[in-house]
Amino acid sequence: MILEGDPNKAGARHDGEGVNFTLYSSRAETVELCLFNRAGHETECFVLPGRHQGTWHGYLPGCQPGQRYGYRVHGRYAPAEGLRFNANKLLIDPYTKALDGCFHWSPAVFDFVPDVPGQEMQFNALDSAAFIPKSVVTATQMTEPRPSPKIPWSKTIIYEANVRGYTMRHPAVPEADRGKFRGMCNGDILAYLKALGITSIELMPVHTFVDEAFLVDRGLKNFWGYNSINFFVPDTRFAGGDVAAEFREMVNAIHDTGIEVILDVVYNHTGESDERGPTISYRGIDNLAYYRTLPGDPGVYVNDTGCGNTLDADHPQVQKLVMASLRYWHREMGVDGFRFDLATVLGRSGRGFDPDHILLRKIEGDKTFQNVKLIAEPWDIGHEGYRLGHFSSAWAEWNDRYRDGVRRFWRGDEGVAGEFARRLHGSADLFESAGRQPPASINFISSHDGFTLADVVSYSSRHNLANGEENRDGHAHNFSCNHGVEGSTVDASINQLRRRQRLNMLVTLLLSQGTPMLLAGDEFGNSQQGNNNAYAQDNETGWLDWCELHADPGFAAQVRELIRLRSNTPMARQTRYRHGHQRDANGRPDIEWLNPDGSNMHETDWQQTRAFAVVLIDPGHRQATRDGPSALAILLNVSESSVGFTLPNPSPGGSWIVAFNSSEQPLHPSPKSRWQLPGQSIAALLISDYE
Repeated sequence: MILEGDPNKAGARHDGEGVNFTLYSSRAETVELCLFNRAGHETECFVLPGRHQGTWHGYLPGCQPGQRYGYRVHGRYAPAEGLRFNANKLLIDPYTKALDGCFHWSPAVFDFVPDVPGQEMQFNALDSAAFIPKSVVTATQMTEPRPSPKIPWSKTIIYEANVRGYTMRHPAVPEADRGKFRGMCNGDILAYLKALGITSIELMPVHTFVDEAFLVDRGLKNFWGYNSINFFVPDTRFAGGDVAAEFREMVNAIHDTGIEVILDVVYNHTGESDERGPTISYRGIDNLAYYRTLPGDPGVYVNDTGCGNTLDADHPQVQKLVMASLRYWHREMGVDGFRFDLATVLGRSGRGFDPDHILLRKIEGDKTFQNVKLIAEPWDIGHEGYRLGHFSSAWAEWNDRYRDGVRRFWRGDEGVAGEFARRLHGSADLFESAGRQPPASINFISSHDGFTLADVVSYSSRHNLANGEENRDGHAHNFSCNHGVEGSTVDASINQLRRRQRLNMLVTLLLSQGTPMLLAGDEFGNSQQGNNNAYAQDNETGWLDWCELHADPGFAAQVRELIRLRSNTPMARQTRYRHGHQRDANGRPDIEWLNPDGSNMHETDWQQTRAFAVVLIDPGHRQATRDGPSALAILLNVSESSVGFTLPNPSPGGSWIVAFNSSEQPLHPSPKSRWQLPGQSIAALLISDYE
């Protein structure tokens, strides 16, 4: 017998004697709780007896952790009105913390009869239970995750990685652990990450997701994971056993090295796709509560995400779900920060994006997240969806203008030096007017979405035929350059230039103001053979080729050196914008933009320059301290010819020291104190005393 239970406990809650079940469905007529055995057979079904303000609830005495269950929701089936109730569809509990089984494509998973073109959606009476993962009752988590490293933004260096892609080809990872959380906490991998010097690893989505039908038809899989069907359960493809326990084990192991874990989360859409997609959970529970539909046409979804549907951030139940999910991953799973995919969707109302949207305010204001990193991908494909620089001071934002500016400058494009300098400076033009500071800009040159760094310098066009979309998918404008040959080559001079260009961009990234993000594998030249949209390449195209690390170990060593340089040079990671207003004891400004001859850059110079320097000083002291050197100079030469640079003279007690040089040639001052920088190279110099 089922009792009425408590409507205020979301999901399935075990209290030692039974389980309280709740499900929000404001338009349902009846909600059934269906129990399953371990073989996947339905054993019992109960009508939830209680209903309070749209929440159905019941308490089942004697029910224990491990019980498999799902919901069948009864109500009107009127797709044109946005009502998608069909009790023949077994539905995943949005709040479940464990799932048993995998989703399988079948005509039964649709609430309408599929493959009937040109006709209205006909009610589908096929039972979907055999093809839907079963929700599982879990016990209360008793152990706390180990303490977070709590890295301040000013010291943060992010490393974006895909769990499967990072571990599938790593020679030290046992076969059974490849592609899984246990592979990520392999001792060799942890030692490598620690030695590299990054502070925070950003993992691509791990929430349970489904492979899109069109990919399955092509014999492909979703590799990136941006197709969630549940926001609490890690996908079983990342584990060999208890997936939640193995995730926590990975986080604890990463924390033990002093590295943070940031999780890429997808709260903007679900894997149920557009109105002709499968019914797995939210659509069948309360379609009009979870999804945004067109004004005046509730049968059609708003598609601001490009993935078929858009979660309705205005609805209190969506807000409640997102907040509960975030708290769970932080409190119980140990996650230190979140990167929000298409974060503008979380701030969208019927009037468009609002940085003060109630859901964003709830995330920013939650005391649970006071020390949690919040990172926004500040765009979607909806109306006025590009909102870089428009989030509040609680957020950092992916800065694609940084990516494009750096690529174009080092490619040698004309007239881009001014734009490049603004990005090097920390993008004050985008963030400062709202009272935000350089760490708000997440600077990157490459990410999972687009070319790897090695491909930026090896391909002028995308090569995505393997995705099965006739090379129409992925970015068409990559601001890349193949330097004379498309793809790999045995030409030593081209390979040498490509190597230097990769290094030029990484020096730029790690010495720019803002928060750097490095794509895993870029530190040793990983390639995707020109595929700039490897979302469906769960194979050797998408997996890191660790052989490249051994092919040129010196490159990875230089990247480690650069990371140490940034970490040991506070002027490379300032917490405020410098505009030359502060001066040292000798009257020198805290930042100077200089022509190669040492004169100050003027507006007209930016239109034509192909070489310049930026000098930053610490106006607060004259002698070097334990906090680092007192001056940093970055010399940049994108031209093909050598350029001599005149730098401000240090005092007799100090001298410029070359901290890093991307050129293969040593950098020495001439008798006239001019530093001759070879073409297409960058150098960083430090001094300890400034005149």
